[in-house]
Amino acid sequence: MARKETECVDSVQLLKSHIKAKAFSPLYFFHGEETFLLHHYLEQLRKHIIDELTESFNYHKLTGETFDIRAFAEAVEALPMMAERTLIWVDDVDIFKCNESDREKLIELFSDMPDYCTVVFTYITTAWKPDKRLKRLWDAVSKNGVIVEFAKQSQRDLIAWITRHFAARQKKISPDLCAYLIDITGGTMTALSGEIAKISAYSGSDAICKADIDAVTEPVMDAVVFQMTDMLGQGNYGGALLKLRQLLKMQQEPLGILGAIGGHFRRLSAARILLDQGKNAGELMKLCGIADYAARKTMSAAGKFPPRFYAKTAQLVLETDYKIKTSFDDTDRLLEMLIMRLAQEARNG
Repeated sequence: MARKETECVDSVQLLKSHIKAKAFSPLYFFHGEETFLLHHYLEQLRKHIIDELTESFNYHKLTGETFDIRAFAEAVEALPMMAERTLIWVDDVDIFKCNESDREKLIELFSDMPDYCTVVFTYITTAWKPDKRLKRLWDAVSKNGVIVEFAKQSQRDLIAWITRHFAARQKKISPDLCAYLIDITGGTMTALSGEIAKISAYSGSDAICKADIDAVTEPVMDAVVFQMTDMLGQGNYGGALLKLRQLLKMQQEPLGILGAIGGHFRRLSAARILLDQGKNAGELMKLCGIADYAARKTMSAAGKFPPRFYAKTAQLVLETDYKIKTSFDDTDRLLEMLIMRLAQEARNG
């Protein structure tokens, strides 16, 4: 496991141990891509610290719109009423962008937090980007707070989680279909949770099938791009064009679509090179940092195009990028022309 991944796991495990022992740190900083877990553990803290009867006295929430240093200091210093602790949730406030006076007050508060208070800073729509050049503030944060990153879960963990959530709805799903669902949704628990509910409600059977997933799940852009390139490899050029139009109807930015197309063909090109060297999907996972299911699909698709096709693809993507940025031509038309030229190259082999 990479060092960064280990740090993420360790920080979440530390938080779990705090909750289990009811021995809470006075200061937490929650951030990361997996907001489902962030909200889950925030709710766990709230559940274990705050009593419903005294919530209005002991629970305080400040946001980017309502935060000011005086209100925060008052909340920190407020004694709990008919309870052991208070909980303060500060959402999407970049403390490193506070003015110097406010930063000094934060340093003072962080360095001497009351033992009856727990403060949780969460970063959901605002990025967690600590400015370590502000050394005194960073030292106060890192020495007195617990920084917890909720990273995207591994495919293995997600498959187990998806299986449990379908089982809770009296539904069964195979590991391969779990991997497929992860692939087309982007693999965040937030997205998967909603899709699991929809698929379960739609399916009339005890066992989930691919048709159930496809009927109610809208794939993310990368998944549609993969479907589009897969259709090119199958000779279904009309279908590939329809997939592009699906992306355009999703109101995706043209340059974002082009970037996804270029990135996917680069992965396919890398997979083709590995195939020619007798390597397997595991090598592609390491090279491109993608999950097992996506790597196996990419390796399978890569063999449908000859090596020269990938060089031509890179050229066509660059040409289209230049035209989108410099010409007055319709961007949708330029993307459609790219797909038609790619179809022609695929047809010619």
